[in-house]
Amino acid sequence: MHEKIKKRGRKPKETPEGRKREILEIVDKNCEPVSILNRESIHKKGLFHKIVHVFLFNEKGEIYLQKKSPLVDENPGLWTSSASGHVLAGEGALISAQRELREELSLKVKLKKVLKLPPSEETNMQCISLFVGYTKKIPKPNPLEIEEGGFFTIEKVENLLQTNPEIFSPTFRFLWKKYWENVSQKSQSEK
Repeated sequence: MHEKIKKRGRKPKETPEGRKREILEIVDKNCEPVSILNRESIHKKGLFHKIVHVFLFNEKGEIYLQKKSPLVDENPGLWTSSASGHVLAGEGALISAQRELREELSLKVKLKKVLKLPPSEETNMQCISLFVGYTKKIPKPNPLEIEEGGFFTIEKVENLLQTNPEIFSPTFRFLWKKYWENVSQKSQSEK
């Protein structure tokens, strides 16, 4: 007799309606939790909450980007980070980032937090934790959330951001800039 193995994270058949009912933490301007509420209400009221983004690089230094499915409620049809999502109530940012990577790309990799940004207009009023990871594996995009995806050279991303910025989510454009500023500042301080 085969025993069913339960997997953590969203169920593969979960609906967009079910995601609206996810319970998230409302946070203050310093990203400290103040209350909890469902995702749909938080979005309707424009309340601060936590999200994670993952920049996943391969051995060649290329970044994996995904084009959001037209069916998702946030940034449909736009290119964005390798993986991203909401931090559930009581969940740590690292656990959330690992969960999103598993749910969206069927990958498990070691992640390192490189940025934490407070809510602002540039972050769409969200408290964002950005993680970076490296993989030799080929991501398997979840068709419920991702229309397509692929690895891009840094030069290609930079070129597209210059010539067609509207194809990227506003949050990705902001995070990309902040990430490279942070990398540059770190390399300068190590000299």
